[in-house]
Amino acid sequence: MKKWEGYQKGVNLGGWLSQCDDTEETYSSFIVEKDIETIAGWGMDHVRLPFDYELIEDKEGNPVESGYGHIQDAIDWCGKYGLNLILDLHKTMGYSFDDAHGEAGFFESEKLQQRFYALWERVAERFGKYEERVAFELLNEVTDKSYCDLWNEISYECIRRIRKISPTIRILVGGYWNNSVDSVKDLAMPYDENIIYNFHCYEPLIFTHQGAPWIPTMDTSFRIRIDAPYGEMEEAGVKNLQQVTTGFKGFAPEDTLSAEYFENIFAEAVSVAQERDVALYCGEYGVIDRVDPVDVVKWFSMINQVFRKYGIGRSAWNYKRMDFGISDVRMDAVREELIRYL
Repeated sequence: MKKWEGYQKGVNLGGWLSQCDDTEETYSSFIVEKDIETIAGWGMDHVRLPFDYELIEDKEGNPVESGYGHIQDAIDWCGKYGLNLILDLHKTMGYSFDDAHGEAGFFESEKLQQRFYALWERVAERFGKYEERVAFELLNEVTDKSYCDLWNEISYECIRRIRKISPTIRILVGGYWNNSVDSVKDLAMPYDENIIYNFHCYEPLIFTHQGAPWIPTMDTSFRIRIDAPYGEMEEAGVKNLQQVTTGFKGFAPEDTLSAEYFENIFAEAVSVAQERDVALYCGEYGVIDRVDPVDVVKWFSMINQVFRKYGIGRSAWNYKRMDFGISDVRMDAVREELIRYL
């Protein structure tokens, strides 16, 4: 299987240019050059930068120069400190992974799809020249499986248009169910040799998202330890999640979480990537801040055994705040150990 060199150990900059209040104050202060220096000091080789369409275009689709300027800052800072960067479009007009953002209609509207293509053409024109240290991620977390075939068509067309401007820049494509690893098999065949298959992993979700208030069915007071047996995790998942926690098939109810669990849930995607000669990348993975930091470290150590074994690049969610912050004060006592597993 291909290994994506230069993108093996990363961290997300969520909450800066995406999932924020969209004010110039946040854009100018949430992440600054010192943060990029800190990330480089952790031994990371790249960052993933989520950004929303509102950052770089107005309601009519015209470019917003100040927004492009913030992306340029990120590129310049990363260049200064030797980090590569992924530009991740977290929200496009008409679509967001989060229904609360009120975006709708993208998959049903050719007009919105054309606007999506135009956005990426402008991004390629601006930043394609940095292809040695910048990559493009077309869209964050398609949700509904019913969009699969259409998304494959849209992503192909978007890549075709980008290729007229940036013939060899690396482009990441993820699938349905919020970039589930189970969707990798249904991604379109790689457009060319510079395509990366992207997935996210927050499994077991009942552990990594315990108490999460944005999950409607979750008891926000619910807590579970990492050494809880699978049977207990599965039962808690049924009570607190809309979907059953995956990956427990083949394990005994008394078994506990280990690297073998991640071997199991990654196996199909690894096989597909090997068959198609494409690199795998995990764009998001992490544990909510309601979990004991010691247990957080244990989870990262397990999943990263498998990432390293197969050469899967990855970017932890999240550098700062956003309910997952690695740089937050609560992680001070374990951070030195934790960053060894990123």
